[in-house]
Amino acid sequence: MAVDREHVLRSAADLLTRKSTATMDEVAKAAGISRATLHRHFAGRDALVRALESLGIEECEAAVDAARPDEGPASDAVRRLVRELQPAAGLLAFLYGESQLWEGEPQNDGWAHLDARIGAVFQRGHHSGEFRVELTPAWLTEALYGLIASGAWAVQDGRVAARDFPTMVAELLLGGALRRETSHVPKESSRDREIG
Repeated sequence: MAVDREHVLRSAADLLTRKSTATMDEVAKAAGISRATLHRHFAGRDALVRALESLGIEECEAAVDAARPDEGPASDAVRRLVRELQPAAGLLAFLYGESQLWEGEPQNDGWAHLDARIGAVFQRGHHSGEFRVELTPAWLTEALYGLIASGAWAVQDGRVAARDFPTMVAELLLGGALRRETSHVPKESSRDREIG
């Protein structure tokens, strides 16, 4: 019987997003195959994680496409982006915590392409005057990934309802990123004036 590699990957993603420490035996069981069969497709955990990384990048690229990042105000594009990324949030959270993807070996070029596409939304918000210029697109992109990962973990733990995920992530990020008309310089108190 032929084993569908896509099914194995999806099963592994589903399990590892809920239990990041799952063994290869557990991954095989979740996919309904033997460990030997799993090993024929993925030489070990590293190979499986690398395949999941490619799947995650592919899903995130599709989410960015669906979010139409070049349309309308940048803040609305960020809201759409978070909504479209939600189905991949668990896998993204798993990958975000896998140190092997970020240390030592060269990183997958797909992350740089994805970062550039998401960063372009924040750059557009800078140019339009929507976003604070002191918060760089690179920083806002990293903050978005971090909030998506944290939100995914909170949903998995039952601390946050899945339906609230897009609003909580987008509005927290935008709450810090949106430019305000009022100054952020603290006002001098009467006591400070007396001392000075």
